[in-house]
Parts: sequence; structure tokens; C-alpha cells
Amino acid sequence: MKVGIIGGGTMGIGIAHRFAVNGARTAIVDVDLETASKAVVRTADTIRAGRDRGKIPAETAELAISNLVAVGSVEDLDTDLDVIIEAVIEDLGLKSAVLAAAEKRTPRVLASNTSSISIDALAGGLEHPDRFAGMHFFNPVWAMSLVEVIQGAATSDSTLDLISGFVSFLGMEQALVNDAAGFATSRLGVLVGVEAIRMVEEGVAAPEDIDRAMSLGYRHPMGPLMLGDLVGLDVRLKIADHLASVYGERFSPPALLRDMVARGDIGKKSGRGFYDWSSGSAVPIEEV
Repeated sequence: MKVGIIGGGTMGIGIAHRFAVNGARTAIVDVDLETASKAVVRTADTIRAGRDRGKIPAETAELAISNLVAVGSVEDLDTDLDVIIEAVIEDLGLKSAVLAAAEKRTPRVLASNTSSISIDALAGGLEHPDRFAGMHFFNPVWAMSLVEVIQGAATSDSTLDLISGFVSFLGMEQALVNDAAGFATSRLGVLVGVEAIRMVEEGVAAPEDIDRAMSLGYRHPMGPLMLGDLVGLDVRLKIADHLASVYGERFSPPALLRDMVARGDIGKKSGRGFYDWSSGSAVPIEEV
């Protein structure tokens, strides 16, 4: 299998890791070759880390790293790829431009890793929207088993069949949903996350106690505030704003979320969010 991943951020690296470890020739595209090469190095590092933890056999890791290729522009991608997955930031204009360029490389399937933007809106500028769908992965991709597959109004059954095969190739499972803002996972996850932030804002409980309640009381792998830190509170804010514009006030981001993003406390990637991540793991803090 040959794939192209556009975007060398957290999600792009995770998706590339998963494909490469499962034997796919995996090209990572970014704004230039130097940036793409750095993304390949970071992806290789995640594969080596998996090897060192005993999660990936040494021979598999070596082959996976050799399967990674850096590409400096969408126009330089091969034209015989099975799938190209766009994984750039949640911006309709940027994603639309990237997808239009990727479509010219004639992959069998074109997909977006968007977590909230309408698949039909993204398909509006494509010549072959029947070959396009959403493939929403979750962070960290190498440890998660779900791909949320979003079918647009024009997505063909043959495209969905191909995507189902890709998901099986990755050793994952899919949840198939129709196109709607936030789909299933972001719509539910953001609603819970936003309400948890309101509870902190109102002094109902400390972040770690809210998270403990959801983890132990509802068997969530982690609480909504820690999850927000891992996803990135800036990403959480952007999605919440978008969903609020569609569904109304219940998704409106709390002032606390806006304040934290404005001062740069956006979670693990900045070292501080609802938890202190400066040591590499989540440590409760007295005041957010």
C-alpha cells in the first residue's frame, strides 16, 4: 500500500506512524522539504519509542522507518497512491485548497482528518467528490483503535469499501457516520469538555476531581480536562466556536477556555493547561 499524509503535525505524524508500522509506503508532505524531513524524523522517533517499549518488534520498526518518505509539496506526491489523507489545521479555506491540489495527484481515495468541518463543504471544490470522505483519527493514533469515517452526500459505496479495507489494514475499527457538524465524536466530546471547563470556572470541583469522577464513575480512559490538555485547548476552542455557530449556545466556549488559550496555556504541547505537563506527565496545579 502507498499513502500520502499531508501535514506533519501531531495527527499527521500519528497517522503516518500507523500506516508505516503496518507496512505501507508512507509519504509525509509539509510546506517544504526541510519541514517534511523533520516530520519524518519525529515519526521515526515515535516508532523507535514503540520498539523500546516492546510494542513494536525490532524488525517491524526498522522496516517501518524505511517506509517513511519526506515530500516538500503536494505537487511532488506520486500519482499512484491508494489514499491521500489531509491532516492540516481546522481551517476550511486551507483544507479546501490542500484537498484540491491533492486531488490532482489522482489517488484512489482522498480523505480529510477533520474533526469538525463538514465533509460536504470540503467536497464542494473537488472534481470527484464521490472519491472523498472523512477519516477522523484520534490521538495518539498508534494507541487508538477507532477511525470515525464520515460519508458525504456524494461519497460512493466503492470509496467506503476501500476505506473499510484501509481501516482493517491498520488493525483498527470504524464508526460510520453521516456528515454533520462535529460528526459523532467531536460533537459529544466537545460538549462534555466544555461543560467540564464551566464546572472549573464555577468552582464546582478541581480539574483532577472532575476527571477522576468521569474516569472512575463512567469508565472513561481519562477525564475530559486531561483529554482537552492532550488534544490542545486551542484546538478545543476552535472546534467549540465552530459547533456553537451551528448548534447554538450549548457549545459556546467558557471565558476560562478563551483566557487560557489567550495566555498560551493550551495543554501538554505548551507545558501547562489544566495540568502542569513540564515534567512530561500530568501534575495537578492549584489554580488554572
